[in-house]
Amino acid sequence: MYALLFRLLPGPLWLRVVLAVFLIIAVLFLLVQFVFPWLDEHSPLTPDVTIDD
Repeated sequence: MYALLFRLLPGPLWLRVVLAVFLIIAVLFLLVQFVFPWLDEHSPLTPDVTIDD
Protein backbone atom coordinates (compact mmCIF):
# COMPACT_ATOMS: atom_id res chain seq x y z
CA MET A 1 0.00 0.00 0.00
CA TYR A 2 2.73 2.46 0.95
CA ALA A 3 4.75 1.46 -2.10
CA LEU A 4 1.77 2.30 -4.31
CA LEU A 5 1.40 5.72 -2.69
CA PHE A 6 5.15 6.32 -2.97
CA ARG A 7 5.10 5.43 -6.68
CA LEU A 8 2.20 7.83 -7.27
CA LEU A 9 4.19 10.79 -5.96
CA PRO A 10 5.70 12.90 -8.77
CA GLY A 11 9.35 13.69 -9.33
CA PRO A 12 12.72 12.09 -8.76
CA LEU A 13 13.50 9.96 -5.72
CA TRP A 14 14.74 12.80 -3.52
CA LEU A 15 11.55 14.81 -4.17
CA ARG A 16 9.33 11.81 -3.47
CA VAL A 17 11.12 11.28 -0.15
CA VAL A 18 10.66 14.95 0.78
CA LEU A 19 6.98 14.83 -0.21
CA ALA A 20 6.41 11.60 1.71
CA VAL A 21 7.99 13.05 4.86
CA PHE A 22 5.93 16.23 4.47
CA LEU A 23 2.72 14.23 4.04
CA ILE A 24 3.47 12.13 7.12
CA ILE A 25 4.13 15.27 9.18
CA ALA A 26 0.94 16.90 7.87
CA VAL A 27 -1.18 13.85 8.74
CA LEU A 28 0.32 13.64 12.23
CA PHE A 29 -0.28 17.37 12.75
CA LEU A 30 -3.93 17.05 11.72
CA LEU A 31 -4.42 14.06 14.00
CA VAL A 32 -2.91 15.80 17.02
CA GLN A 33 -4.64 19.14 16.44
CA PHE A 34 -8.14 18.02 15.43
CA VAL A 35 -8.87 14.30 15.58
CA PHE A 36 -7.42 13.34 18.97
CA PRO A 37 -9.03 16.28 20.87
CA TRP A 38 -12.38 15.48 19.25
CA LEU A 39 -12.04 11.82 20.24
CA ASP A 40 -11.14 12.82 23.78
CA GLU A 41 -14.34 14.85 24.12
CA HIS A 42 -16.68 12.33 22.48
CA SER A 43 -15.23 9.01 23.57
CA PRO A 44 -17.14 7.06 26.22
CA LEU A 45 -13.89 5.34 27.20
CA THR A 46 -12.40 8.40 28.90
CA PRO A 47 -14.01 8.81 32.34
CA ASP A 48 -14.75 12.14 33.94
CA VAL A 49 -12.08 12.50 36.59
CA THR A 50 -12.95 14.72 39.51
CA ILE A 51 -11.13 15.26 42.77
CA ASP A 52 -13.21 16.04 45.82
CA ASP A 53 -11.77 18.63 48.17
